[in-house]
Amino acid sequence: MNSTTSRSFSRRRFLQTSATAFGTHTLSDRIAMGAATETEIRSTDHFWYRLAPQGPYIDSQRDHRAFGFTDDEILLSEDNGTTWPHRAKFPEAQHITFSVLLKNGNIVFATRERLFLSTDNLETHHEITVKGMDGSDYLPHKPNDPDRPGWYFHPLDGVHTWEVNGTEMLVWGNYGNVRGGAVPTNIYYSTDQGRTVKIAYSFGQNPKFQQPVTPPGGMLGDPDNPVICRHIHCVTFHPEENAFYACTGDLDQGHGHECHWLRGTYDATTDRWDWKVLVSVDSNSRYKSGGIQFVSGQLYWASDANGLTLRPRHDRGIFRCDPKDLADPSKHTLLFDPKYESANMIIEDGFILSAHYTTASPYDTGFIVSPDLGRTWAQYDLKELGKRSPLRFHPKNEDGWFRVDLRSGWIDRAEILFLKPKP
Repeated sequence: MNSTTSRSFSRRRFLQTSATAFGTHTLSDRIAMGAATETEIRSTDHFWYRLAPQGPYIDSQRDHRAFGFTDDEILLSEDNGTTWPHRAKFPEAQHITFSVLLKNGNIVFATRERLFLSTDNLETHHEITVKGMDGSDYLPHKPNDPDRPGWYFHPLDGVHTWEVNGTEMLVWGNYGNVRGGAVPTNIYYSTDQGRTVKIAYSFGQNPKFQQPVTPPGGMLGDPDNPVICRHIHCVTFHPEENAFYACTGDLDQGHGHECHWLRGTYDATTDRWDWKVLVSVDSNSRYKSGGIQFVSGQLYWASDANGLTLRPRHDRGIFRCDPKDLADPSKHTLLFDPKYESANMIIEDGFILSAHYTTASPYDTGFIVSPDLGRTWAQYDLKELGKRSPLRFHPKNEDGWFRVDLRSGWIDRAEILFLKPKP
């Protein structure tokens, strides 16, 4: 269906608007449903950058396609967000927390506690019921407050699909217990282009993050798993090991460590996972981290260590090591120390893109970049964008632009930024 033109709005108004589900404003003021007008392209020594064009909130991208939403519609672009020929009414659009475009054209997207699939460019969509590790239906809990059902599917990272033994796998974890109410923490997966979504790993019951009155079934989380956390920072795949890695947060809350690194392998013949905890530590550690990346067999990650410490400084930085040496800090290489917290990073074509959290840094909108896989580094503060935390880095589209969430604070949705490395 072709889009139609709606009212336009000023750049200043655009910068002030954020989504109802994450902030205090609606999306209705940011909609201009026709062909998008490019916003101003600005430049640093290492990259060009621009805010998203007027139109839907662009939640994800892949190659030439993009998925977006307004207050009450979902939309699909086939030309990198210039036009939006496919759209459908979706009353809960303002509560969307996750979307991913799959290789065969399917689209998986989620609200706070509900998951959906479209196989026909949004002509239709239907709800998916997640399957638990025992094969039964895994249903969201009944919240005490219906307006706070928990963020079951919202991720902090932006890469969620990989080719695994000739099959595209969708794997991601939820970054919850920050907004939206108490929620269990899980790693989800699909091996059939989103038609079936299952739980790969379920963390235990964290007493800190529960409803004031526990539901009839008991506390949220796996009662048989002693490994607890607040949320997941990143899940990624290492092709040379044919294994997935995940890391979690957050602060210790008096019930044990919450910062873990896990390694999981998947057996497609039995549809079974085998997970092992590699590291469990307190929050003042390089292992409180995110942005896990593998390049040429080497493991890269960014640390957002925080919390009280008796040490000379927080154990932060961007690190590299051989995966087998992850648990031995003496064998890590500190590539760069940005001084402040960072748990998001993506590496593509040798270009490293990381960022500051505005709540923990003097930077307003801070980016950390290396054009040569860590040999040289630069930091930039894009102050004209305001106090923003860049999150959810999506790989470059066909035009060479990374897609980045800009969040006010560190989690409330604000704007979308596109960033393109210079040659």
